[in-house]
Amino acid sequence: MLLVQLFLLAALPLWPAPAPHPLPPSLRAATITVFKDPNCGCCKSWVEHLRKHGFTVIARDTADVDAVKRTARVPQSLYSCHTAFVNGYVIEGHAPAADIERLLTEKPKVAGIAVGGMPAGSPGMEVGSRADRYDVIAFNRDGSTRVFARH
Repeated sequence: MLLVQLFLLAALPLWPAPAPHPLPPSLRAATITVFKDPNCGCCKSWVEHLRKHGFTVIARDTADVDAVKRTARVPQSLYSCHTAFVNGYVIEGHAPAADIERLLTEKPKVAGIAVGGMPAGSPGMEVGSRADRYDVIAFNRDGSTRVFARH
Protein backbone atom coordinates (compact mmCIF):
# COMPACT_ATOMS: atom_id res chain seq x y z
CA MET A 1 0.00 0.00 0.00
CA LEU A 2 2.81 2.41 0.85
CA LEU A 3 4.38 1.74 -2.54
CA VAL A 4 1.12 2.70 -4.29
CA GLN A 5 0.87 5.94 -2.28
CA LEU A 6 4.46 6.86 -3.10
CA PHE A 7 3.82 6.16 -6.77
CA LEU A 8 0.76 8.40 -6.78
CA LEU A 9 2.63 11.20 -5.03
CA ALA A 10 5.50 10.93 -7.48
CA ALA A 11 3.10 11.08 -10.43
CA LEU A 12 1.33 14.25 -9.29
CA PRO A 13 3.76 16.69 -10.95
CA LEU A 14 3.31 14.81 -14.24
CA TRP A 15 -0.39 15.54 -14.43
CA PRO A 16 -1.06 18.48 -16.72
CA ALA A 17 -2.00 21.80 -15.14
CA PRO A 18 -5.41 23.17 -16.06
CA ALA A 19 -5.34 25.05 -19.35
CA PRO A 20 -5.80 28.81 -19.20
CA HIS A 21 -9.26 30.12 -19.97
CA PRO A 22 -9.32 30.41 -23.77
CA LEU A 23 -10.12 33.77 -25.26
CA PRO A 24 -12.31 33.95 -28.34
CA PRO A 25 -10.18 34.16 -31.52
CA SER A 26 -11.13 37.82 -32.03
CA LEU A 27 -9.59 38.75 -28.65
CA ARG A 28 -6.39 36.66 -28.75
CA ALA A 29 -4.40 39.54 -30.20
CA ALA A 30 -5.48 41.88 -27.40
CA THR A 31 -2.54 42.94 -25.25
CA ILE A 32 -3.27 44.67 -21.95
CA THR A 33 -0.65 47.16 -20.79
CA VAL A 34 -0.81 47.68 -17.01
CA PHE A 35 0.76 50.63 -15.19
CA LYS A 36 1.29 49.76 -11.55
CA ASP A 37 3.36 50.49 -8.47
CA PRO A 38 6.34 48.11 -8.36
CA ASN A 39 5.65 47.26 -4.71
CA CYS A 40 1.95 46.44 -5.00
CA GLY A 41 1.19 42.74 -4.51
CA CYS A 42 -2.47 42.98 -5.47
CA CYS A 43 -1.50 44.52 -8.82
CA LYS A 44 0.74 41.53 -9.50
CA SER A 45 -2.13 39.19 -8.56
CA TRP A 46 -4.49 41.00 -10.94
CA VAL A 47 -1.94 40.68 -13.77
CA GLU A 48 -1.78 36.93 -13.07
CA HIS A 49 -5.61 36.77 -13.12
CA LEU A 50 -5.59 38.29 -16.61
CA ARG A 51 -2.89 35.89 -17.84
CA LYS A 52 -4.81 32.89 -16.46
CA HIS A 53 -7.75 34.03 -18.59
CA GLY A 54 -5.66 34.09 -21.76
CA PHE A 55 -4.68 37.74 -22.04
CA THR A 56 -1.19 38.83 -22.98
CA VAL A 57 -0.12 41.37 -20.36
CA ILE A 58 2.71 43.89 -20.33
CA ALA A 59 3.28 45.19 -16.80
CA ARG A 60 4.96 48.59 -16.51
CA ASP A 61 6.17 49.69 -13.09
CA THR A 62 5.86 53.39 -12.34
CA ALA A 63 6.24 55.50 -9.24
CA ASP A 64 3.45 57.86 -10.40
CA VAL A 65 0.39 55.82 -11.33
CA ASP A 66 -1.84 58.84 -10.64
CA ALA A 67 -0.24 60.69 -13.56
CA VAL A 68 -1.33 57.82 -15.83
CA LYS A 69 -4.87 58.06 -14.45
CA ARG A 70 -5.00 61.84 -15.00
CA THR A 71 -3.73 61.48 -18.57
CA ALA A 72 -6.37 58.79 -19.25
CA ARG A 73 -9.02 61.03 -17.63
CA VAL A 74 -10.20 58.38 -15.19
CA PRO A 75 -12.74 59.98 -12.84
CA GLN A 76 -11.01 60.47 -9.49
CA SER A 77 -13.89 58.75 -7.66
CA LEU A 78 -12.98 55.55 -9.55
CA TYR A 79 -9.23 55.52 -8.81
CA SER A 80 -7.70 52.24 -7.74
CA CYS A 81 -4.12 50.99 -7.53
CA HIS A 82 -3.39 50.32 -11.22
CA THR A 83 -4.47 51.53 -14.66
CA ALA A 84 -4.43 49.48 -17.85
CA PHE A 85 -5.03 50.02 -21.55
CA VAL A 86 -6.34 47.60 -24.17
CA ASN A 87 -7.66 48.24 -27.69
CA GLY A 88 -8.30 51.92 -26.98
CA TYR A 89 -10.07 51.32 -23.65
CA VAL A 90 -8.93 52.21 -20.13
CA ILE A 91 -9.26 49.57 -17.41
CA GLU A 92 -9.01 50.97 -13.88
CA GLY A 93 -8.60 48.74 -10.87
CA HIS A 94 -9.54 45.14 -10.23
CA ALA A 95 -11.95 44.52 -13.13
CA PRO A 96 -12.65 40.81 -13.75
CA ALA A 97 -11.26 39.33 -16.97
CA ALA A 98 -14.79 38.32 -18.03
CA ASP A 99 -15.89 41.96 -17.92
CA ILE A 100 -12.88 42.99 -20.00
CA GLU A 101 -13.77 40.26 -22.52
CA ARG A 102 -17.33 41.62 -22.62
CA LEU A 103 -16.06 45.19 -23.13
CA LEU A 104 -13.84 44.11 -26.02
CA THR A 105 -16.59 42.01 -27.60
CA GLU A 106 -19.48 44.48 -27.28
CA LYS A 107 -17.32 47.58 -27.98
CA PRO A 108 -19.55 50.12 -26.23
CA LYS A 109 -18.91 53.82 -26.76
CA VAL A 110 -17.17 54.42 -23.43
CA ALA A 111 -13.64 55.43 -22.45
CA GLY A 112 -13.28 52.41 -20.19
CA ILE A 113 -14.39 50.45 -17.16
CA ALA A 114 -13.34 50.71 -13.54
CA VAL A 115 -13.60 49.03 -10.18
CA GLY A 116 -12.98 51.90 -7.80
CA GLY A 117 -11.12 51.25 -4.58
CA MET A 118 -9.99 47.74 -3.81
CA PRO A 119 -13.02 45.58 -2.93
CA ALA A 120 -12.26 42.30 -1.17
CA GLY A 121 -12.98 39.33 -3.40
CA SER A 122 -12.36 41.17 -6.67
CA PRO A 123 -9.59 39.68 -8.87
CA GLY A 124 -6.26 40.25 -7.15
CA MET A 125 -7.98 41.15 -3.87
CA GLU A 126 -8.95 37.68 -2.69
CA VAL A 127 -9.03 37.60 1.12
CA GLY A 128 -10.03 34.14 2.34
CA SER A 129 -13.75 33.64 1.87
CA ARG A 130 -14.60 37.35 2.13
CA ALA A 131 -16.19 38.77 -1.00
CA ASP A 132 -17.61 42.28 -0.94
CA ARG A 133 -20.27 43.24 -3.46
CA TYR A 134 -18.97 45.71 -6.03
CA ASP A 135 -19.85 47.29 -9.36
CA VAL A 136 -17.80 47.59 -12.51
CA ILE A 137 -18.44 51.12 -13.76
CA ALA A 138 -18.27 52.23 -17.39
CA PHE A 139 -17.04 55.81 -17.72
CA ASN A 140 -16.61 58.45 -20.41
CA ARG A 141 -14.03 61.21 -20.79
CA ASP A 142 -16.62 63.79 -19.70
CA GLY A 143 -16.87 62.05 -16.31
CA SER A 144 -20.26 60.43 -16.90
CA THR A 145 -20.65 56.89 -15.56
CA ARG A 146 -23.02 53.93 -15.58
CA VAL A 147 -22.99 50.42 -14.10
CA PHE A 148 -21.41 47.94 -16.52
CA ALA A 149 -21.57 44.84 -14.28
CA ARG A 150 -22.45 43.88 -10.71
CA HIS A 151 -20.58 41.35 -8.61
